[in-house]
Amino acid sequence: MQLAKVLGSVVATMKHDSLTGVRLLLIQPQDENGVPDGDAIVAADPLQAGEGELVEWTTGREAALALPVTYSPVDCAIVRIVDHAWSDAKYLGGGR
Repeated sequence: MQLAKVLGSVVATMKHDSLTGVRLLLIQPQDENGVPDGDAIVAADPLQAGEGELVEWTTGREAALALPVTYSPVDCAIVRIVDHAWSDAKYLGGGR
């Protein structure tokens, strides 16, 4: 499971037609201890996640399958809003 914290929204002046109505969010990947892991990335968000929420994300073809139009040109998408997560008895946070 790849977890990330939502940092905020990304504004695009132009998007592919298949992404109409799909928000783009900036997410910060986290390791199993909830520590930022690598650079922040842009992810398509079909689930309406909010800033500060913990989400699961995926890349590749699976990212496009998470969207309403499954032939969208995306390489990263949010696939789940995480309510609670633990790693070795450490609470990593959660969503709503």
